[in-house]
Amino acid sequence: MPPRISDPAIHPTAVIDPGCTIGGGTRIWHFSHVMQGATVGERCNIGQNVVISPGVIIGNGVKIQNNVSVYTGVTIADDAFLGPSCVFTNVINPRSFIERKNEFRPTKVGRGASIGANATIVCGNDIGEYSMIGAGAVVTKDVPPYSLWVGNPARQVGWVSRAGHRLDFIDGRAVCPETGEAYKLVDDRVMMAE
Repeated sequence: MPPRISDPAIHPTAVIDPGCTIGGGTRIWHFSHVMQGATVGERCNIGQNVVISPGVIIGNGVKIQNNVSVYTGVTIADDAFLGPSCVFTNVINPRSFIERKNEFRPTKVGRGASIGANATIVCGNDIGEYSMIGAGAVVTKDVPPYSLWVGNPARQVGWVSRAGHRLDFIDGRAVCPETGEAYKLVDDRVMMAE
């Protein structure tokens, strides 16, 4: 029998617009705002002062730390982590006096990916599954699965396991020091070994 998922727990100061969907077991903290048309999955933890805009889709088991705005056009897959004050954009050339809502560029954050505190993800770039973006990085291009990126502009400095440990490849193979899971590097792509 699967475990029972409780109703969402929503702090009284949070604003939940009619017409959004919030999954069971999700917790939404102080002063956060989930807007109409947004979808938040089950067992998520939405920190203080988070804004989730219309049309955003957030998967199950996602953790969003304090002070994050997830703008229209962003999709977050299951088990992703968004660090405190990380930033998403949705228009490449914003101007306050020009309406560009029909020019939103989509951004996808893959399953199990982690984005560090104060990182900026420029719109139109996808963050691969289980990748890791360092604190303060500015991502201006697609990030492959299992890759580690740091700096401004962000650049790849290595590979990480699903558990977030650095992978050291020898003859195209590596093992996570925590889980013992094996990985292979083929054509500059990392995947779990069989």
